[in-house]
Amino acid sequence: MFTGTYTAIVTPFKHGQLDEAALARLVQLQIRGGVDGIVPVGTTGESPTVDFEEHIRVIELAVKFAGGKIKVLAGTGANSTSEAIALTIAAEKAGADGSLQVAPYYNKPTPEGLYQHFKAIARNTKLPIVLYSIPGRCGIEIAVPTVKRLAADCKNIVGIKEAGGNADRVSQLRAALGNEFEILSGDDSLTLPFMAVGAQGVISVASNVAPREVAAMVRAFAAGDVKKALAIHQKLYPLFKDLFIETNPVPVKAALALLGLIEEEYRLPLVRMSAANRATLKAALKAAGVLK
Repeated sequence: MFTGTYTAIVTPFKHGQLDEAALARLVQLQIRGGVDGIVPVGTTGESPTVDFEEHIRVIELAVKFAGGKIKVLAGTGANSTSEAIALTIAAEKAGADGSLQVAPYYNKPTPEGLYQHFKAIARNTKLPIVLYSIPGRCGIEIAVPTVKRLAADCKNIVGIKEAGGNADRVSQLRAALGNEFEILSGDDSLTLPFMAVGAQGVISVASNVAPREVAAMVRAFAAGDVKKALAIHQKLYPLFKDLFIETNPVPVKAALALLGLIEEEYRLPLVRMSAANRATLKAALKAAGVLK
C-alpha cells in the first residue's frame, strides 16, 4: 500500500502565505521523478507553524496536484488527540490516500496513552494509517509491543515510519508484526540498511531535490540490484547528511531555493542557514549532480 519512495514535501511560503503555485511545481517534479507518493504537512512541511486551515488546504492542494498519479499520505498527527482526529477526518474528506500519525510530542504519554491515542484516531477514519516514531523530536518511542497491539486491534493501522536511527528496531518490528505490516525508513542515510533488514522504502527528505535518484535507489534494492542501489547511496550520502546540517526543513528549503523552485522563506522560530553551512550544502548539491 505504502511502499517505495514517499517525499516528505516542503510547504513553500511567499510573503508569509502559502505559495500554491510553487507547491504545484514541486508536486509535478515529484511525479516526473517517479516517486510513489508525497507526504504533505509532516515535519518537513512545517506542520508546527501552519494553522489548522492552512494545514487542511495544503492537503487539499496536494491531492489536487497529485491528480491520482501518485499517492498522498497526509501528515495529520498532533499532540492533541482531538486535533489529530479532526485533521485526519479533513484529510479523508479531501481525498488523501492515507494518514501519517506522529507520536504525540512534548506531553510524553505512556505506552497505554499512545495506544489509546492512535486507537481513537483509527476508529474515527477509514483511511489507512502509518504510525511515525521519531524519539529525537518527540521524546518518546512507539514501543514494538505497542505497535503490535495497535496493528492487531486496528485493521487500518498498516505501517510505521521508523526514524529512531536503529536498524535493530526494524528487525524487531518485522519479527513482531510479520511481513504484511509496512515499515518505511524515516532517515535517508539509513534507507538501505533498513531495507536490508526488512523495511520496504523511505519517507524521504532528499527526494525533494533528487526524486529520480532516491526512487531509483529504492527500486533497485527492492528488485535485488544491490550493487546499483549502493552506488546511488554512496553518491548521494554526503547530500543525505548535509540536508540535516541544520534543523530540517531549513537545509532542504534552502536547496530548493538554490534550484529556483521556491522562495527561501520560513516561519519563526525557523531561520535561514548560516553562511558556512549554506556553502557546505551547495557543495553537496553540486557533488550529487543536483545543482549545476
